[in-house]
Amino acid sequence: MTSAIALALISLAAAGCLDVTFKKFSLKKRSRGMYVFGCGVVWLFLQLCYTEVSDTDLRFDETTLWYGFFTGALVALANILLIESLTGLDVSLGSLIYRLNTIGVVLIAVFLLSEDFDAYKAMGICVGILSVILLYRRDDKKVLPVFFILAISASICRALYGVFTKYAIELGAEAESMLVIAAMSWVIGGLLYAALRERRVRFTGKKAAYALISGILCFVLVNALIEALKLGEASIVIPVANLSFVVAMIISTVIGMETLGIRKLAAIGCAAISVFLLAQTV
Repeated sequence: MTSAIALALISLAAAGCLDVTFKKFSLKKRSRGMYVFGCGVVWLFLQLCYTEVSDTDLRFDETTLWYGFFTGALVALANILLIESLTGLDVSLGSLIYRLNTIGVVLIAVFLLSEDFDAYKAMGICVGILSVILLYRRDDKKVLPVFFILAISASICRALYGVFTKYAIELGAEAESMLVIAAMSWVIGGLLYAALRERRVRFTGKKAAYALISGILCFVLVNALIEALKLGEASIVIPVANLSFVVAMIISTVIGMETLGIRKLAAIGCAAISVFLLAQTV
């Protein structure tokens, strides 16, 4: 179990660093689509190398392909929306909302997968909503509602990704193959977003540098979490990994991207409690 927690902490650290990198990239007007495209290329390359080194047999049957591209599109869209939201939100708020996708997973699973809804889930959802309310203040002119909505939309897409990935695996889809397809979806989704939405298909050295760092972090985040789940209990591994917004807040505060106050500390505490409450039924 110690190894599982260690891997979950690696995933946590990678996710926190990734959110800060997303924020740094979004500080200037650059193509988000080409950034995601570059991240996907790096992630795909590393994922294929990893499957070769680990001697993993990839399987692309109809179920894996169908759900792989569907869930891949969801996670690619989730990250594009997250990057867009960070143009107007502090890392602490954007990361917290995104990593509280566990709330969305619980609610969607209750309605779509007919899972039970108990007191732990109810308390977890309430405390999670409270954490967002603590960070979001209507009198803060810097936080426009559109960025808040983008962050929530990103979290919902990430939640849908989690639920449908779980459903696909139960139907017999191959998990490692779905990761390869997810990376491919970043490549395709990023390119389409750049071409159709931003109408800017240009890859610069600066974007390449950000894409290289972010692609490596994506690869580490996902694979460390999967290996942790293989070795330990989901009820312990998932809440540890989902606390990455704490790392994002600490890093952003240390490098001067935002300031740390009582409200933020209280919100982070509530979010942490929410994650653990929701994980009691994982």
